[in-house]
Amino acid sequence: MNGMTIGEMLRACRGEWQGPEETLTKAPSSIVTDSRQAGEGSLFLALRGEKTDGHKYIPDVLQKGALAVLCEERGAAGEPRIVVPDTLAAMQQIAAASRKRWDIPFIGVTGSVGKTTAKEMLAAALSGKYEVFKTPGSMNGQIGIPVSLIGLHGEYDVAVIEMGVSLFGEMTRLTNMVHPDMAVFTNIGDAHIEFLGSREGILKAKSEIFENLDADGVAILNGDDALLDTVALPQRIVRCGESAHADVRVSALRDRGIDGIACTVITERAEYQLNIPAPGRHMIYAASLAAAVGEELGLSVPEIERGVALYEPAGSRMRVHRLSGDRRLLDDCYNANPQSMSAALRVLAASEGKKIAVLGDMKELGELTESAHRAMGELCALLGIDRVIAVGEYARGIADAAHESAEWYPDAESAVDAARAAFTEGSVLLCKASHSMHLEKIVEELLKTT
Repeated sequence: MNGMTIGEMLRACRGEWQGPEETLTKAPSSIVTDSRQAGEGSLFLALRGEKTDGHKYIPDVLQKGALAVLCEERGAAGEPRIVVPDTLAAMQQIAAASRKRWDIPFIGVTGSVGKTTAKEMLAAALSGKYEVFKTPGSMNGQIGIPVSLIGLHGEYDVAVIEMGVSLFGEMTRLTNMVHPDMAVFTNIGDAHIEFLGSREGILKAKSEIFENLDADGVAILNGDDALLDTVALPQRIVRCGESAHADVRVSALRDRGIDGIACTVITERAEYQLNIPAPGRHMIYAASLAAAVGEELGLSVPEIERGVALYEPAGSRMRVHRLSGDRRLLDDCYNANPQSMSAALRVLAASEGKKIAVLGDMKELGELTESAHRAMGELCALLGIDRVIAVGEYARGIADAAHESAEWYPDAESAVDAARAAFTEGSVLLCKASHSMHLEKIVEELLKTT
């Protein structure tokens, strides 16, 4: 399928057109919000942000050959602009119109932890039979999802859309665009609790995904999550996990350490032997959710098993690097909250060799900040982590609670030398923190020691 034309976008957002009439029949080659990415034939979305205003870059993108600009300001006569009162609102209107052009299953994926992992696992599993569109990277919010939907073109059989929120009402806006046929819910944790008040508040905010779930759709939920067990819907619910009441039940776990995990998944229809090429017991949830979605979409047992085995972690999400001297680097520094950090530490603890944890601040925890960081330090001590390198203001609590095995540094740059010195032959080193701590700088330096 071809992408939307400028004229179709204009009608969808009820904007004012200033450019040549012939441009209205053309579809942009790309959709960008960053002027540096604009090029010949692109559509530039001029957004006003806290630090910069996209409108000041409009002359630059037009000079680069942009097909048109979506913006809030009129320009010189003949400049190809769709002028609207609110660029973001217009983007979302256009995205909703773009989604309606696609008569394929749309799967919305949300939850506190593991959204991207679940998205990637679903896409891998479904690739055994279908051409799958998935939202790129972490484009899962109020800007990323409309950009993805507006730019959607090609030949796809199914779309997997990661949907992330931090405030009440945000999911409503997302689901108004996505209109999912299936809603996949990974869990309820503490991520964004600073803004949503409690786990119950997080459940309420993320449950807005069900507002536009198709009447004949299905909700596929983590059946081991106590709060998700309270969800009741008019649509059909499929629960996945180890619990006896799970419709898609996980059993016979075989932990292969950093090489991954294997398990058996049993449903009413079939039994699956899943080999998950990523470490951590928590991976069984992404795999069982994927098996459930695969069944709903008619995949065979071999197709689902092959698809799950093709899973690859996205970005810095428990990516295993094997280096010289039998050293292993666990790059999990994309983001962190108490649930994901605990899971990562348990992967580290189960590994062979000297165990080093480089742990940074976990953000957006509100009143839980102090207790959550101390709990991670206590967990390090309990698991017998050999050395803890804590990075950041909040991470002082990790160092304090881990006691003699820990040392503290204010930022990633100052911790590099300590991490490099600790990363000796036969050791396993984990890097984990919220993305704003930039622990990827430590990973990059350690990778130079290959």
